[in-house]
Amino acid sequence: MDVPMTVTRFAPSPTGYLHVGNLRTAVLNWLLARKNGGTFILRIDDTDPERSREEYADQIRRDLEWLGLTWDREERQSSRLERYHAAADRLREAGRLYECFETPTELDLKRKKQLAAGRPPVYDRSALQLSDASKATLRADRGPGHWRFLLDRVEVRFRDLIRGDQRIDAASLSDPVLIRADGQFLYTLASVVDDSDMGVTHVVRGADHVTNSGTQTQIFQALDAEPPLMAHNSLLTDADGGALSKRLGTLALKDLRDQGIEPMALVAYMARLGSSLPVEVITDPTVLIDTFEIGQFGLAPTKFDPADLAQHSAKTLRSLSYEAVKSRLSDAGVPSDMAPALWEAVGPNLDRFDEIAEWWALCRHGTDPVVDPEDAAYVKEAIGMLPDRPWDTDTWGAWTAALKEATGRKGRGLFQPLRKALTGRAHGPDMALLLPLLQRAGDG
Repeated sequence: MDVPMTVTRFAPSPTGYLHVGNLRTAVLNWLLARKNGGTFILRIDDTDPERSREEYADQIRRDLEWLGLTWDREERQSSRLERYHAAADRLREAGRLYECFETPTELDLKRKKQLAAGRPPVYDRSALQLSDASKATLRADRGPGHWRFLLDRVEVRFRDLIRGDQRIDAASLSDPVLIRADGQFLYTLASVVDDSDMGVTHVVRGADHVTNSGTQTQIFQALDAEPPLMAHNSLLTDADGGALSKRLGTLALKDLRDQGIEPMALVAYMARLGSSLPVEVITDPTVLIDTFEIGQFGLAPTKFDPADLAQHSAKTLRSLSYEAVKSRLSDAGVPSDMAPALWEAVGPNLDRFDEIAEWWALCRHGTDPVVDPEDAAYVKEAIGMLPDRPWDTDTWGAWTAALKEATGRKGRGLFQPLRKALTGRAHGPDMALLLPLLQRAGDG
């Protein structure tokens, strides 16, 4: 028996910027496809013409490219409306799609009455009792109705690749609206049609979609299509365990990029967060792919802490080889003959890559020395004993050894005043490596 190729998809709506919640879905679907030598589809879910913006679609592509999450093909729902119309017609013919005319206010009143009576707030299917004449009158009075899918009131069962056996009681659910009164197809139908037409074999998404998966399973079946395998990962929370959704506006990928987060660090962080594998520095995507298993993820809500991400990003940056950052150093204006030494000296101390510009400026132009009053005489004596150029990696050791013998200073009292005088900072790179790069140190 032939096993179908693994096909996954990432389906963002271009109604805003990608955030870390979106990204987790993208990373897991991308890894699943790459692990199995399959296809990863970028599907732009742009059926909402009022809210969809091309600028957001462009930013989605830029974000994914920045992260290295390459896709094998792109699809757009706005170009597939005929397929949704055909599926809707088929469901109508099968008696599984029916027109309803209640206003939002009327539906809200029904729900309140049901709750007051101790009943679940499930749509009562009163529209099924409308005669053709009544429907015509309502259309004339209110305009076209919205269309609901008629659920079979049975238990829907499926095996979740993360959460195990799932049972959804469709009798406890309202028949979902698939088409709005203005004719817009909603995600619940469009996604089923797309997944079926595109041969999607696996869908990884958040745990808030578990019930929706039960509903969509029935729509797949009504269209004589095989539902894909489902995996519902735990939802992200903030560091205090609160809903991260309230903060997503501050966690857009473009903002994280502006904050200097390393792209590979972000991908590795999201790939391991909430799994049984440790979040660790990984700079090679193939390592993530080779170690990925969808069943490694847990059920408990997963905490996302921007401070932890920033720390992980800094560790990742510091671990990068010169070859890995060579082109970035060139873009930052560091000459090729100086770049290897600068990276060796400064790289292990950076929190974000753009700090390299500050250190290169320091090397070229020097800085105003910081000299504490009690160290003024010592620093003046030290500068007088600074060996002539050219300096090499042995110069710092020879210089400080001579100063120790001449002044009796040692430890922090010996080294820190020199660092502050030469760099204007109390902390920083290994001075033995940095000193040969300080072109104006000791001038004046």
